[in-house]
Parts: sequence; structure tokens; C-alpha cells
Amino acid sequence: MKPAAEMTAQELAEACARIMWEDDNASQALGMELVRIAPGEADMRMTVTKAMTNGHGNMHGGYLFTLADSAFAFACNTYNQVTVAQHCSITYVKPGALADVLTARAREVSRQGRSGIYDISLTREDGTVLAEFRGHSRTINRTFFDK
Repeated sequence: MKPAAEMTAQELAEACARIMWEDDNASQALGMELVRIAPGEADMRMTVTKAMTNGHGNMHGGYLFTLADSAFAFACNTYNQVTVAQHCSITYVKPGALADVLTARAREVSRQGRSGIYDISLTREDGTVLAEFRGHSRTINRTFFDK
């Protein structure tokens, strides 16, 4: 891998995503797929399984939050600065259902100093919005690889 200083912004985002994905056991175990990565952006997809449904027969909100949180994590970790969640909130709009294929689209709203704000929209394949998530990030004193 070439040094970070010689990478394009897209190459840097892809390299950071590869490193993160290797150890992201939670996202992998839930069957998530990272379908797109770019500086400050990430799209993740997941199919709702029976294990993810609640007593009402809907998708449990915690799994929807987890999908959004994973997309948020990949989006805010595209700059070779290890970044963690500082605060997150979600507004549920419609329930997910068994076998739904969901996409979480994370987009950077603001990044200043060590803080960032990201909006994540969670949709079904037909475009129906299930939830809107906002994540606030904070970089810590680590990088994924040498600059």
C-alpha cells in the first residue's frame, strides 16, 4: 500500500474501509455489506432476518440503529483519523419487515477540527424511508496507518 500522503481522497477512503472491515465482526455477523465508500460517505446494505424481528413481527429498532451506526462509522473514518461516535439519535418513520433489503446512506454534513456531523437515511429497496439517524463524531489520537 502506498503512503497515505500519496493517495487520492478516494484511495484513502477505500484503504481505511478495508482496514475497518477486517475487524468489524458485528457488521459482518449481521450480514451487512459495504456497497459504497467515498470521503465522508458510506452506503451499507442488510437483509432483515427472522432473528431481527420483534414481538410485533416488525424489524427490531435496535437492528435498524445498528445498520445506521455501521454506515456512520465507515463514513466518518475515511480520512485516516480513527473516529468514534460521540452522540447518535434516530427517528423511526416506518417499521422494517422480514426479508426487507435495507440501505443506510451516510453523508457528512460538517467536519470541523475533531468533530463531525453525519446524516444517515435508512430506506427499503423501493425508496421508502424507515428512519433518519444523525451521528456526531469525534476523532481520537490514532490513525489507521502511517501518513
